[in-house]
Amino acid sequence: MTVIDLNADLGEGFGRWELTDDERLLSVVTSANVACGFHAGDAPTMRRVCELAAERGVTIGAQVSYRDLAGFGRRAMDVPPAELTAEVAYQIGALEVFARAAGARVAYVKPHGALYNRVVHDEEQAAAVVAGVLLAGSAPPVPGLPVLGLPGSRLLRLAAEAGLAAVPEAFADRAYTDEGTLVPRGRAGAVVADPDAVVERSVELARSGTVASLTGTRIDVRARSLCVHGDTPGAVELARRVRRRLEESGVRVEAFA
Repeated sequence: MTVIDLNADLGEGFGRWELTDDERLLSVVTSANVACGFHAGDAPTMRRVCELAAERGVTIGAQVSYRDLAGFGRRAMDVPPAELTAEVAYQIGALEVFARAAGARVAYVKPHGALYNRVVHDEEQAAAVVAGVLLAGSAPPVPGLPVLGLPGSRLLRLAAEAGLAAVPEAFADRAYTDEGTLVPRGRAGAVVADPDAVVERSVELARSGTVASLTGTRIDVRARSLCVHGDTPGAVELARRVRRRLEESGVRVEAFA
């Protein structure tokens, strides 16, 4: 049977501002990418999401990013490698405190936004992220955390070379280039807005490991985890439809970590 993880970006609030419906999404997904305070999230939000995830048996992951609250982590930034390594480890460590308090643990790491896209091709920044994951895992209880990222990316290659589990991820609601990278959000058609198309693309990605690019070219996107964005309008109902359709198609939805 085909098995795939269903993940969502959660905890993307700050103070009185809330973006994602964390409680309802945690009743659907199997893994939660929790914002760690650099692009969104604050201490109370991180604690609450970890508690809710632990109650529901949802795997907790650290969604690390550039320090960019104003830009939601989606602005290009040049951060010195040593600084980025320390900041990645810092974010993982902060989330681990709340995960442990909830009786769980941080089980994987996923970059967010501009950092996610940067480490697809940038060897230096990808190496800094991997070094940050290794630094955070240099003391128990988070040794050797898996890294979630784009198939074929520098990040996953370097993670695997460092002895970390490299977990490929796909996006049903994002358009792909012919090279298998995500179409930048500023370009027309970058986000797949039709819910029916998102649902069918989810099944296609899970079962065949392929999807049509923005130009219609068939490309390989073999992934162990599928992301549904929590900040998409109607995200909860869409996530429910995706999971239901996957299971109806004979796909087992199960966390990878």
